[in-house]
Amino acid sequence: MDPEDVRQDWAERSEKYSPTYYAEIGPNEVSETLGDVLAHYCSDDARILEVGCGCGRHLEHLRRTGFENLTGVDINDDAFDVMADHYPRLAEKGTFHTGALEDLLPEFDDGAFDAIYTVETLQHVHPDDVWVFDEFQRLTTDLLVTAENEGNSPNRGRGETDVSYVDDEFPLYHRDWKSVFSERGFAQLIREPTERDTIRVFRVI
Repeated sequence: MDPEDVRQDWAERSEKYSPTYYAEIGPNEVSETLGDVLAHYCSDDARILEVGCGCGRHLEHLRRTGFENLTGVDINDDAFDVMADHYPRLAEKGTFHTGALEDLLPEFDDGAFDAIYTVETLQHVHPDDVWVFDEFQRLTTDLLVTAENEGNSPNRGRGETDVSYVDDEFPLYHRDWKSVFSERGFAQLIREPTERDTIRVFRVI
């Protein structure tokens, strides 16, 4: 798929994998793990960014955990209407931006955040846009947490197939995330496979 086609698909997505779809599921195991990790490494006033925040279900869990300075970006404009309906206090207190991460991340100042995390977002970045991974090292002063679908084999993220298609619709690009971010100035602290994703915690070297 063309990079713009990938972005457009997510910007207009409704029904399955849409903001409403995830709002109805609500916070989950990944939300809890994110809360535990960030509570361990960060203070309550840490500046936290979620890239690909959708309806805000993970940010809502962080808000309930006690974090106060929350920012989210998402390409789907409906995400923030859904957030206002399901998590009104988050929508009121947080800072949110609509647009593609390739467009938005370069607009933030250096060191704008103490921690950045993504959940099943980077796996959809087109190979032509991998330059955007450089932005994460520029933007965070400390932590990066990724929760991406790396498959269920012992060699998660190291399969022979570079891309697969979810429901024959949209691409999921398979990458070795440890290598991706080690090459960009991060050290991996934690790797925790879950039933669906592999959670990795990185720290700026």
